[in-house]
Amino acid sequence: MTLPPDIEARLRRLALDNAVHHDGEARPGPLVSRLLASDPSLRDHAEDLRRLAATVASDVTQMRRAEQERALAELGGPIAAPVREEARVGELPPLLTGADRKVVLRMAPFPSGALHIGHARMIFINDAYRRRYDGKLLLVLDDTVGSEEKRIELEFFDLILQDLDRCQVKPDATYYKSDRIPRHYEWAARVIDRGAAYVCVCPPDLLRENRKNGLACPERSQSINETRNHWQKMLAGGFAPGEAVLRLKTDLQDPDPAFRDRVLLRISDFDHPRVGHRYRVWPMLEFSWAVDDIELGVTHVIRGKDLVIEDRMQEFIWKLLGISGPQFLHWGILRVREAKVAKSKAYVEVKSGLYDGWADPRTWSLQSLDRRGITPEAVRQFTLSFGLSLADIEVPAETLYAENRTVIDPTTPRRLFVPDPRLVRVEGYPGGLGPVLLPNHPDRPDLGTRSVATGPSFWLPGAELVKNAGKEIRLKDLLNVQLPADLTPGQDGAVVAPFTSKQNKRLPRIQWVSESESVPVDILEVDGTHRTGLGEGALRTAQPGDRIQFERVGFVRVEADWHPGTAPVRVCYGHP
Repeated sequence: MTLPPDIEARLRRLALDNAVHHDGEARPGPLVSRLLASDPSLRDHAEDLRRLAATVASDVTQMRRAEQERALAELGGPIAAPVREEARVGELPPLLTGADRKVVLRMAPFPSGALHIGHARMIFINDAYRRRYDGKLLLVLDDTVGSEEKRIELEFFDLILQDLDRCQVKPDATYYKSDRIPRHYEWAARVIDRGAAYVCVCPPDLLRENRKNGLACPERSQSINETRNHWQKMLAGGFAPGEAVLRLKTDLQDPDPAFRDRVLLRISDFDHPRVGHRYRVWPMLEFSWAVDDIELGVTHVIRGKDLVIEDRMQEFIWKLLGISGPQFLHWGILRVREAKVAKSKAYVEVKSGLYDGWADPRTWSLQSLDRRGITPEAVRQFTLSFGLSLADIEVPAETLYAENRTVIDPTTPRRLFVPDPRLVRVEGYPGGLGPVLLPNHPDRPDLGTRSVATGPSFWLPGAELVKNAGKEIRLKDLLNVQLPADLTPGQDGAVVAPFTSKQNKRLPRIQWVSESESVPVDILEVDGTHRTGLGEGALRTAQPGDRIQFERVGFVRVEADWHPGTAPVRVCYGHP
């Protein structure tokens, strides 16, 4: 699917409206945000939309103010700002509920690392349903046996709790599977007593061949007493890890070979960070869910469609034991195109020191989004906007960024920043032109102004200088100069550019920072690299955690461990 044929015209009207309200300059970010807010069907094409918006905004910015106003009037005049809903939950289907039963939901993250953007659906969809039905939301930490690739460590429990707190989602109760192992043993005994399980000691190769061909293991014919004895031997340490498992008797001719006689519990010498070696027999996740979803009173299980076989396992066990279980609802996979999410890979990179902890932007963890200034509210809106669609969805990060711009743009102050700075001295600089007052926000007079030092010498972006060599340019919001064709600096290290006028003419607008009050800045990029440059003097008063928009660069957040007054000012890049 391509962008709708009328999209350029819609963008042009938005750009003209934006420019008229911002001293003639159209900004692509708000154009994209407003279109996505009014037309969610464009979400999948947000990156293409952003590129087109940048082109349209550039064209409009080059127009004279009178031309912009006239063109906007011809297209229907100023556009009313869209009314924003607090949360778009209309796409979430209703739950089947009993008249006398309170809705109880659960989240069950595996504690092998910090929660990331892929977990957002688990958090916010469950929380949205809790709010809608005034129900309860349980946190059930799935800390059963791990592996070398998915290790459980104590810090991960705290990380998950911190992530939920960051998302302002407070569970009504918290449970740990490792505290409930004896209850799982009791249920295993019930299944054995029904003659529905056996202790299997088949070698893995033989087991795979038998399942593929729908053949029974030799142990499948065990009597109930034989299975009880073997089960007790498992619990007592009579089998080594990998020698025996408790297996459920399902249909050996099931169309899905993976569902044929699945494992219920297995043996592991895993040193659990909470319970040590107290248990050697551990439940598989679907068996533990079958137990806990009933015992904890869960009424609805909402999770990814990749866990449908786990649904079947739970329902098989409940039917076997004569139990009525909760309703299942599913969502499809939601991927952010630029986010390469893998907790096991992130674990290796964090532990090796290659990543700067779990908040490294490359992890796409909820911590890292917070570090970048992407708010939980934006992640919530982003997540809920897709509802419970079973279709697998891949969207560009711009879709998330547009949500965040809508949230933070109205209250985020603007600051001047120049990447790859080159010094330019204005020849014939107007006498008496001192500091200028610039608004902290172009649309929010209540956010005040700040005094910004001016010339006669300025730092300008190197790329913009090269692009406009030999042209007359405008130092944004200040004055016009004539750039020389030869940008070779003089003995003082500055390129000399004669002053031409103060008139706000139709010229390329260039960002600048005064030489006299420039502040070194280090930006941590999303890919883990660093970009340096110079910012305006007001950055000296920035505080850790502040969100700032560097004009013509994007939104950043001051690093939490930066000490005010030290150089450089360290920030983490959020998005355009």
